[in-house]
Amino acid sequence: MAKKISRAIDRKGIRTLVVDIGGSGIKVLVLDGAGRPLTVRDRKKTPSLATPSAILKVIQLLARRQGRFDRVAVGFPGVIRHGMIETAQNLHEKWRGFRLAQKLESKLHKPVRVVNDADLQGFGAISGRGVELVITLGTGFGSALFVDGQLVPNLEIALYPLGRRTYQDMLGDAARRKVGNKRWNRRLSRAIEALYLVFNYDHLYIGGGNSKKIRLDLPPGVRIVPNVVALHGGIQVWK
Repeated sequence: MAKKISRAIDRKGIRTLVVDIGGSGIKVLVLDGAGRPLTVRDRKKTPSLATPSAILKVIQLLARRQGRFDRVAVGFPGVIRHGMIETAQNLHEKWRGFRLAQKLESKLHKPVRVVNDADLQGFGAISGRGVELVITLGTGFGSALFVDGQLVPNLEIALYPLGRRTYQDMLGDAARRKVGNKRWNRRLSRAIEALYLVFNYDHLYIGGGNSKKIRLDLPPGVRIVPNVVALHGGIQVWK
């Protein structure tokens, strides 16, 4: 019989390993009980054949290099339901139906919670007041919505139309490389306007690796947040 994993989350001095899985890189960091970093962020490139087994091996390697931790928070680029992957557009098709939380628990022998990667970014970025929208611009297009600090789960804007194509098709990394940064920025400007009309957000936070490519005068209430914010948001996954 498998050893039962303790899920107590309020012990003093608890250490949380945060894992951010992206289409191009996998990042990790250990936080203390107050959300302060205890280790230096580590990163490895996402395997070109990004199957569950390949990514689990990378996570195990990175986890060993981080030292001691008591629980794990994971951000994954797709829709998550009860720790199971429902969509993974920018990774391998074998992820669909994969029970990531359960598998990681068996590998790391610690309790695991899994959320969408944009949700993870949002937990680290939001103020907790009003309507706050988060989008991530990386290999794909991620999104998360919070109302007074409460997550609205499973928001997936990527497949919604922006003009004749989807947000993913217009603003993903493949689109940026194809049309160039200047045209990509014009598309992003249209997207920001469209998202405001839909959500009437108080704040919009933009993260992801391609946020470095933004060359816009952003409207009030819109700001760019660094990628490390996602890792710092991992503590909130356990609250």
